[in-house]
Amino acid sequence: MRVYVPTTLHALAQAHADGSLGPLPLRAYAVTPALREWYLSDDIEELEYAALVRAAQSSLRLLAADGAAPRRRVVVALDVPDGAVALQNDAEHADAAALGAVSLSEAPPLARAAAVHADADEAEVREDVAAAAAAVAAADTGDEDARFTVDGAEDHELLWFATQEIPGLLA
Repeated sequence: MRVYVPTTLHALAQAHADGSLGPLPLRAYAVTPALREWYLSDDIEELEYAALVRAAQSSLRLLAADGAAPRRRVVVALDVPDGAVALQNDAEHADAAALGAVSLSEAPPLARAAAVHADADEAEVREDVAAAAAAVAAADTGDEDARFTVDGAEDHELLWFATQEIPGLLA
C-alpha cells in the first residue's frame, strides 16, 4: 500500500542517518475507504494526491511543534505491506482532519521510499509555510482567518525528489 508520511527536514535528516522513519506508532496518510467516499472519485492518481495533501497539512503540525525546523513541508511517499497499516475508521468518520489517516505499526526503512515531496526554498523565503504552521492550531479549532492562512500554504506545490536526492535536499 502506498502511504504518505508527513515529516520535517530535521526528522528526514534523522531518518536518513538511521535508515528508517520513526518513532512508532507512525502516522501516515493513504487512500482509505473513507477518503474514497469523501473525495467521490475512482481516479487513483487524484485519490493519492488527496492523501498527499492531507499529509502535507499534517506536516504543518509537525513544523508547529518543532520551531527550529526549516519552514518547509516534507512528505515521504513509500510502499509498505498492507499488514503494517492500521486504518482509523472511527477517527476518519468523526473528524474531517483525520480523513486518510492511518497508523504504521512498523518503522519503514527509508530505502522503501518511492519519493520525497517537499516545498521549494521559495516557500521558506516567502514565509507562507511558516505562517501556516503558526496558524494551524487555530485553524483546527475553526478560526476562518487561520484556515485561510493554512490554505495559503497549498499555493506552493510540493516538489518531487527521488530518494537519491535526499542528501541534496538536506544540504
